[in-house]
Formats: sequence, structure tokens, C-alpha cells
Amino acid sequence: MSSVAVLTQESFAEHRSGLIPQQIKVANLNSEEESDPPTYKDAFPPLPEKAACLESAQEPSGAWNNKIRPIKASVITQVFHVPLEERKYKDMNQFGEGEQAKICLEIMQRTGAHLELSLAKDQGLSIMVSGKLDAVMKARKDIVARLQTQASATVPIPKEHHRFVIGKNGEKLQDLELKTATKIQIPRPDDPSNQIKITGTKEGIEKARHEVLLISAEQDKRAVERLEVEKAFHPFIAGPYNRLVGEIMQETGTRINIPPPSVSRTEIVFTGEKEQLAQAVARIKKIYEEKKKKTTTIAVEVKKSQHKYVIGPKGNSLQEILERTGVSVEIPPSDSASETVILRGEPEKLGQALTEVYAKANSFTVSSVSAPSWLHRFIIGKKGQNLAKITQQMPKVHIEFTEGEDKITLEGPTEDVNVAQEQIESMVKDLINRMDYVEINIDHRFHRHLIGKSGANINRIKDQYKVSVRIPPDSEKSNLIRIEGDPQGVQQAKRELLELASRMENERTKDLIIEQRFHRTIIGQKGERIREIRDKFPEVIINFPDPAQKSDIVQLRGPKNEVEKCNKYMQKMVADLVENSYSISVPIFKQFHKNIIGKGGANIKKIREESNTKIDLPAENSNSETIVITGKRANCEAARSRILSIQKDLANIAEVEVSIPAKLHNSLIGTKGRLIRSIMEECGGVHIHFPVEGSGSDTVVIRGPSSDVEKAKKQLLHLAEEKQTKSFTVDIRAKPEYHKFLIGKGGGKIRKVRDSTGARIIFPAAEDKDQDLITIIGKEDAVREAQRELEALIQNLDNVVEDYMLVDPKHHRHFVIRRGQVLREIAEEYGGVMVSFPRSGTQSDKVTLKGAKDCVEAAKKRIQEIIEDLEAQVTVECAIPQKFHRSVMGPKGSRIQQITRDYNVQIKFPDREEAPAHGMEPAIQENGDEAGEGREADPDSPRRCDIITISGRKEKCEAAKEALEALVPVTIEVEVPFDLHRYIIGQKGSGIRKMMDEFEVNIHVPAPELQSDVIAITGLAANLDRAKTGLLERVKELQAEQEDRALRSFKLSVIVDPKYHPKIIGRKGAVITQIRLEHDVNIQFPDKDDGSQPQDQITITGYEKNTEAARDAILKIVGELEQMVSEDVPLDHRVHARIIGARGKAIRKIMDEFKVDIRFPQSGAPDPNCVTVTGLPENVEEAIDHILNLEEEYLADVVDSEALQVYMKPPVHEEAKAPSKGFVVRDAPWTAGSSEKAPDMSSSEEFPSFGAQVAPKTLPWGPKR
Repeated sequence: MSSVAVLTQESFAEHRSGLIPQQIKVANLNSEEESDPPTYKDAFPPLPEKAACLESAQEPSGAWNNKIRPIKASVITQVFHVPLEERKYKDMNQFGEGEQAKICLEIMQRTGAHLELSLAKDQGLSIMVSGKLDAVMKARKDIVARLQTQASATVPIPKEHHRFVIGKNGEKLQDLELKTATKIQIPRPDDPSNQIKITGTKEGIEKARHEVLLISAEQDKRAVERLEVEKAFHPFIAGPYNRLVGEIMQETGTRINIPPPSVSRTEIVFTGEKEQLAQAVARIKKIYEEKKKKTTTIAVEVKKSQHKYVIGPKGNSLQEILERTGVSVEIPPSDSASETVILRGEPEKLGQALTEVYAKANSFTVSSVSAPSWLHRFIIGKKGQNLAKITQQMPKVHIEFTEGEDKITLEGPTEDVNVAQEQIESMVKDLINRMDYVEINIDHRFHRHLIGKSGANINRIKDQYKVSVRIPPDSEKSNLIRIEGDPQGVQQAKRELLELASRMENERTKDLIIEQRFHRTIIGQKGERIREIRDKFPEVIINFPDPAQKSDIVQLRGPKNEVEKCNKYMQKMVADLVENSYSISVPIFKQFHKNIIGKGGANIKKIREESNTKIDLPAENSNSETIVITGKRANCEAARSRILSIQKDLANIAEVEVSIPAKLHNSLIGTKGRLIRSIMEECGGVHIHFPVEGSGSDTVVIRGPSSDVEKAKKQLLHLAEEKQTKSFTVDIRAKPEYHKFLIGKGGGKIRKVRDSTGARIIFPAAEDKDQDLITIIGKEDAVREAQRELEALIQNLDNVVEDYMLVDPKHHRHFVIRRGQVLREIAEEYGGVMVSFPRSGTQSDKVTLKGAKDCVEAAKKRIQEIIEDLEAQVTVECAIPQKFHRSVMGPKGSRIQQITRDYNVQIKFPDREEAPAHGMEPAIQENGDEAGEGREADPDSPRRCDIITISGRKEKCEAAKEALEALVPVTIEVEVPFDLHRYIIGQKGSGIRKMMDEFEVNIHVPAPELQSDVIAITGLAANLDRAKTGLLERVKELQAEQEDRALRSFKLSVIVDPKYHPKIIGRKGAVITQIRLEHDVNIQFPDKDDGSQPQDQITITGYEKNTEAARDAILKIVGELEQMVSEDVPLDHRVHARIIGARGKAIRKIMDEFKVDIRFPQSGAPDPNCVTVTGLPENVEEAIDHILNLEEEYLADVVDSEALQVYMKPPVHEEAKAPSKGFVVRDAPWTAGSSEKAPDMSSSEEFPSFGAQVAPKTLPWGPKR
């Protein structure tokens, strides 16, 4: 419900009477425009003077005279005592510890209160609780419950008093428990017991018991009485608006409960103290007896529909009749069909009451107006505007529209309903005269196409024909469309909608199968690509399936020809995508991946750009060697060739093709590639590439080091031969830790079995699930023999033995350092044999070995070999200047790691020595050690920081030394003409960086000021020759480019009238760009702003032959332009926009069709109607005729539209407003009679601007401090 406040004359006068005179005066000033202007003092009241301020300070206003009430502290503190006999935890060894302390901490955390405990002399416990009141009360209750021994007591009180102890929503009980720190248990309502149980401390129980008995005693004073009174007499006892019963309740302090009319109970309940209750009962009995004697009844018939008007809002009308006449009106219930209304009261008052009942019944009436249901929306108006006009004039009238019915129901005061009915009838009559509707049947499948994207189509039809079109929602599956509005507009809209529908029926729907993975690519980022397609084929609707459906069907809908064109276009696009998604995998040895990537990714980036492919390399930490290339097939093949050539250049990689029948390929590859992987691993990691399945090719490519390739080829052919004759397979099982032992060092043992039997033995790869499975393949007898040998080996391994050997304690550390790495390697290699060395500190030389017999023997042999190496170990020094150490180490120490692995030696580099500060003297020799011997330090001897130490067997140390010395970089010099240096360096050093990455050398180009021709190349001797050759080849290329550049610099000038320059350039430079590209030349036009150069000269630069061809092309265009004519055509400026079209599409079409140029006047031109057409004479004439025809057609529409606008928007006649006088005041200080001067508006002191500094007035005693 909403309430409306109405301001009447009386209430306004009353409101104003509350204003002080000054306020009334201001109010009058504002409301009466004609009255005199206000005085200056009234408009700008002066601020109080200083004296006034002092006086007011001495006599504070009334508001401050009141006493300030003290603010209560939010934090309170309570102290209470727990006697020794009531303490729960009294047998503690030390105070402040144990369970009691834990409980206190819990209470503090839960309640937020602060507790302090202290022990009194009598061993009683004093507890101080601080915090907010609520927290203190809760903490106190918890302390009593958990730290004090609990007692219990029962209190018997009458059962009917229990609810008063509980209180509303149990609040009273909770409050009582908090106040007394006890637990109070009240029996349930269905329990006959009247005993209330209280648990807590003695003190708390006493308090709680007292409070409960107090509540019961209060209720004992109160009584309850019930009085039977006939329902018909309840209104007389309650009185009008319940005033009478209210007075009795107030006077006697008794609560009287009269059941409402809707409840059929007759008893009235009295609650209160006995004496007052007796008075209230007596008074009501008296009223009842009197009314029974004096009153009589009459029954009258009142229409059921009028009952609600007799009752009135919230029963107000009945109360009004009761108040005025003292007669009670009884209305039958709404669910009863009875129309009889009973009036009960004194006989002389019944007549008056009856009159009022009929007056109320007839004060409201219900009427209806016939109006077709389709007109209801127009009667209501947009956002209820039309109806609001009626309801605002007659707010008591309720107007109801029922959907689907051709009538409007009006309900309200009779007079108002009649007026509203007339207005609605006239509105309906008017609408029927000027409105029409039509219903058309169009298949619901076409409805959303009729609506268009975001309602574009239907909104255009609505606006164009000024109609309302109602299309049923998709859920209804209805074909009926309803058009309402102006009769002519309705017919036009009907015609257009039917045309659209018939066109759609003639449309074709085509399903295009496109793999779902391409859908996102076709749609493009933010739908850019699909928008282009839709712009190209605007009449075709393209629907992609929901990604969740996993469907490949794309639906095209539209005119047959357009759908076909769109279908072809999209199929071509998909073909391109398929072509570009071809993928091949290239296996490349892991160590060459970094060379393929190049420094900073330069090599891989170049291959990607030049081959236009996507190249994915495996992650650094991955074991995969495969590089995946994606793109067009030809491009992928080219990229693969380039990557393989890099690998071939870097290493001695051979490639061999082997012919093996295609039908054997799958069996040679084996389950999950196990068989082919075993061959690749055995032959040093060669790559074996089988052709794509289904290609029909027999060629298998083997790639890798020459010796390994031959080995792999032999094995592959042997295996293929076996497969062709008859292949037999057997699986055996062995613990994974035995596998290395079975294979043997360098595969020696397994090769022995293979050579003796001729069978192939395949061990599981790391990624295989079943790590125990060993597969034997070959001829049956060979496989059986190999199986026997392997099973015998495995059986030996299962026989665990324990043995020992003697190892000198000085060598023990070598085996156990680095967390026993050497022992771990022995265990892995020799079937998990356990090797136990004696504890450090014991001088024992006994080493225990436990495992399979063969494994133990082999491990003993290996340990002996390691000891021999340690005893034969020597240290060799290798002198390499410190500046080369980093280069020798290689990236992340890779080169040194390789040498240590290859030669089984330890290499230690010296600490870096800082260069001595300039001018420092060498350290003085103490004790004369050197001088005593009469020797001087040899200047040629190597410095300590240059010496690298190598430890290991002597022959291996020597080999490692040679390998280290081979890594020392060497410098050579190459003669390169100085003028080519900057081209070799390249843009931002890219050229020289690329060469350094490619040849793995450092190239030093001398500084420009030296003018030197010598370029230094530093690097490994193996790389220097390649780098030198590469540099010289680059020099040859640059010299050839220089010569070519000289030939390309030929210049030719053409004289062309500047007026033809824009035509030669073309739209967005299209024409000149075509000439430049076609003839491979650069064409320069004169700068318009530069007056020094001739404006008719065009310069062409390029090869002499090309410049001449470009000149001829330009002169040809000029020749055509000279034949052209220009004509001005007067064209009404109102149609220019339509002729130009959206984004100039229409005018471009005309220009392309007639091969002319059309220029429209710019805004602000002297003649806005003048349009210039340029072209060949016959083309110009045809174009002008076409434009004039269009003008005639469009102008008719413009004239009609303007005529319509006159009626649609009549001119608004604004009354001439009197010029504002501004704000006027009387008796201002600057008026003629005043001695004061008017303020100076130019003065920055009197009118300071915001943010500006005002110059301070100079004071006699100096500036203010």
C-alpha cells in the first residue's frame, strides 16, 4: 500500500502559523513576484558583532544549560570468591598450572573477557573478571560451572507460572541463568511435574530460587476469568473502533481479549489482578445485560457484490455506522451465498442505520465498457500513460482489463465511474475508427528470421509503418502473427511480412561438414573472421553448432545462389586450413636441439618465418627427441629438410634408405614401438623413420652416425627376413634390478646370447607398465635356446650368497662419499648386490657383498678394478691461460663434463686470480728462501691460476689433457674492406650475432675510427675454417649487393600537370602502388608545402629499364585523363546522403558502373547543390542521367517525409519572456543616499578569485605573525 499526503488550505495555514515572522517574510518574498524587492539587510543579514559573541559566551544557550549525563564505561570489572570447600581443583602441586589454568584460558578465548586468579590465605580462590558486560556475565557463568563444585535444588511452583519464568522466546530464563550463574531446568509442558531444578553454587542457587519464587508470587496476584457473551453483542462491548473496551482496560488495568469477528468463539477472557478484574467483568456484564434488553434486529437484503462497500476498507464503514447510530451491522461471511444483512440496535436508531447501510452500498457501482481485447494495450497506452490521465482525475475508480475478454470493468463511486466510462467509451470509439488489426499465418520456423538480429527487421517495420507486430514466443510453436495500428500501415506491414516469409520459403538450407577443431579459427578472435564472411554474404545466415554438442555440421541458410557462393567460399577456407594443419615429426639428436634453436632462438625463428610453419620442440627436461612441424605439406617438408641439414652439418650423420615390404612395418615396430626402440637404443640411438601408414611406400629411413646406421640396417634387414620366414615370440619374467646385469656392461652379455642363438631380446622401456616382462623374438629353436640361457642366468641370480673381500681402508672413502654414489652404481649395474663397508673409525679392511652369485663375483671384479684405478691414479697439470677457462668449460660446464665422462678422470680448475692493482709492488720474500738459493722466478713459467689439474690413470689423464688443449680458442685474421663492416655487423648487430651463433666463434670488428680492414675470428680450431669461409662468402654477397644497388639507383623525371597527380596516386594510393609493384620502382611526388621544388615533376628510381616502363604507364594514365571532361550538375542537397549511401557504397557502385569520378560539395560550400562528374564524355552523360533519375525518385520521398513531420511535430509557440532583471535589493550600502562606496568589482581584494593570492594590507605595526 502507498500513502499520499494532501496539503489543504487549512493544513498549509497551520504549517505557516508555526513559522517565525522572519521565515514568513522570506516565504512571501519567494511566492509573490510582484511585491517590492527585499531590503539589503533582509537578504543579507549581518553577522553578530564581537560584543554579542562575548555576551552569548557568558550566557550559554539553553541547550548547553542541561546537565551532561555521565557516560557509562563500556568495560566493567567484577570480583567474586570461591571458598576452599567449593573449589573443584584444590589438590594442585603448583598454583597457575594444570587443568584450572587451561579452563581459564579457554574461557578467556571463548568470551573475550580477561581473568585474573589469586589465592587467598584461607585457600579460597579470588577471580577478577574484566571486559564488556555481556562477556563478563558469560565468563562468570562458565567459571562457576567449571571451577566450582556444583549443588542442586528444586523449587515447586504452579505449572501455569512456568511460562512466565521462561519468558518470551526463553529470554527471561537466559537472563536469569546469566545473572545467577546457574543452570535452571523447567519440565516440559507434557510433563505433569511442577518442580523446577536449579544447579550451581550455593549462593547462585539461593539467588535463582528467590527470583523464581518472586515471579510465581507476582503471578499469584493475577487472575484469569472467562465470560460467555453472545457473538452478536461483541461489537457493543468493544465499542466503535474498540474505544469502549480500551477505556475499561485502561481504567481497571485488566487485559480483555475479545475474539475477532472471523473467529467463532464467544468467550471473552479477562487477565489481571483480582480486584480490578472483578470491576472489569462487572462493567462488561452490565453493558451486555443492557444491550440484551434494549436492542432489536431487522434483516435487509443487500446485493452480495455491495457487501464490501458496506464493510469498507478494514471494516471502517461498519465502525462508522456503529459510532454514529450505535447500531451493529452483521454481514454474512464472504464464502456464504446469503445476501441478508442484520442490523442490531435500539429501535429508534435502526432507521438511521438502515439509511446509512443503503447509502454505503450504493455509493460504489460496477460498470463495464465493451472494447475489443486487442485495443486494450492502446487504451492503457505506453507505460500506462493514457490510463493514468483517467485515474489521476478519479483516483477512487478501479479499472480492470481481463485478458482475452472484450470488455473493461470499472468499479468505484457512481459519479466517478460514469465520468470514467464516458471517457473510455470515447477513447474506444476513436481507436476503432483509426486503428485496424490483421492476423497472418507464417510458419513459426521463420519467426526469428522475421525478427532479425537484435530485432532489427521487426523494429524497422514497426517504425516504418507505425504499427505494432505481435509475434508469439518460440515455446508456443504458434504460426499466428498479429499486426495492429493504422489501417494503411497494417496492410503494408502485412504485405512485407508475407513477402519476407515467401522469400524464406524459397530459401535453401545447406549443411556444411567442417571439423569442429576448425570452428574457432573460422569464427576468429571476437568473431572478426565470421563477421567478414557475413558482410560478404549478408543474405546468408551462418549457424555454428554449440561447442558442447561436438557436432561438425555448420548450417547455411539464404537465397539459393548466395548459399552456393558462401558454401564454395567456406569450403575453400576449410581446404586452406586443412592444408595448413599438415603435421610431421622429425627425430633430431637431443644434443643438436640447441643448435637448431640458435642463440636467442634466432635459427628456429628464421626457419619458422621463411617456411611459414609452426615448429614445436620438446621441453629441455623431456627425454623426447622429436620436433613437430605444422603447416602446409610443402612448407613442412622444406622446414624438415633445413632442420636435418643443420644436424648433418654439425655431426657425421649418415642417412640410409632400406626397402622393407610395407606389410611387415607394423610387426617390426612392435607393440607400442618396443621392438624398433630396442634396435635404436642398441645401435647408439639411431633414428629409424617408417613411412606413414597407408602410403604404400616400402622405404624405411635410418639416420645417425655412419657405423651405427650400418649396424641398424643389418639388424633391421635380419629381423625383416625372420618375420617373412616365420617369427616366434616368448615372454619371460625377471626382477627389474636384474635387467642391467643380464644386459651386461655395454650390452656385452645380451649380445653374446643374441649372437649365439640368433634371437632378439627386448627389455622393457622406462615408460612401460610391466617392468618385469622380457620379450624374445626370432625363429622358434633360436628363441627356445635364448629362453633357456636367460632362465639359467635368472635362476643363478635368485640364489643369494654372501661373500667378502679385502679393501685397504684408505680407499673406503672413495666408495662411500657423495652418499655412496659409487656403491649405488655398482648395485644398479650388478643386479642389486648389497656392498657393506665397515663403519668409519674401525680399522677393518673387510668388505661384505650379498646378492646373486654371478652378481657378487662381477661386483667384486668391478671393485677390484676401481681400486687398481685409484692406486694407479696420477695427477697431471695442464697450463691454459685463465682468460680461456670459461671457453674451455663450455656452457654450464658441458664440455668439461663430457671429458670427465669420456676419459673417467677428475678435472679441477684453479680459483680465479684478481689482477694486481696498478702500481702495486710484488710481495717481499720473507726469510730469504728464494734469495738464499740465488734463483729468480722464471717469467715464462705458468701462473698458478692458469694450471688445471687432471686426476686419473696416466694414459687417460694424457688423453684428457690433449682434449682440453684442443678446446683452447685460436684467433685468425681475415681481410675485409672497411666500407663493408657495417653491413657485416647488420642492424643492431643482428648480422654478426647470427654468424657467431652459426659457427660458434667470436668475431671482432675493429672500431670505426681505426679504419682497419682486419676482422679477428676467435674460436675452436675446428670451427675457424668454416667461420672464415662463411665470412668471405658474406663479403662476396655484399659486394654483389653494392653493384646491384648502384644499378637500382637510376633516376628518371617525368613532367605531369599537378591536377592529374591525385588520379595517378588513386584511392588510398592504389594506382601508384600497382605501378610501383609491377615495375619494381620507387615513385616520388613533389612535396606541396615545399615551394623550392617544381610541382609538376615526378621522380622514378630503379633499374633503367623498369623506370622507363613505369614512366610509360604514368604517361598512359595522363593521356586518358586529358581526354576526360568535368561537368557540374545541380542536385538537391537533401538527396545527397541517399545517393552516397552507407559508407559511400552506393556512390562507389555508380562510379564503378559508369567509370566516372563524382565529387559532392563540402559542408559550407557556396552552392550546396553543385555536384561535379568527371570522366570520358559519353560516360559522364550516362552517369548524370542516372543521378538525376535517382534525385527525382528520392526527392518525392523527402517531400512526403517533410510534410508528415509538420503534422507529427507541430511548432511550439513560446511566449516571449521578459528579460530577467536579475536579483534586486533595496537600501543597499552603495545606493545614492549611503555614504559607503559601492564595491569595486575590478578589485582582487574585494572580489578575490579562487586559488589566487590576495596582496595583504600593510599594517602600521608590520605583518601578522
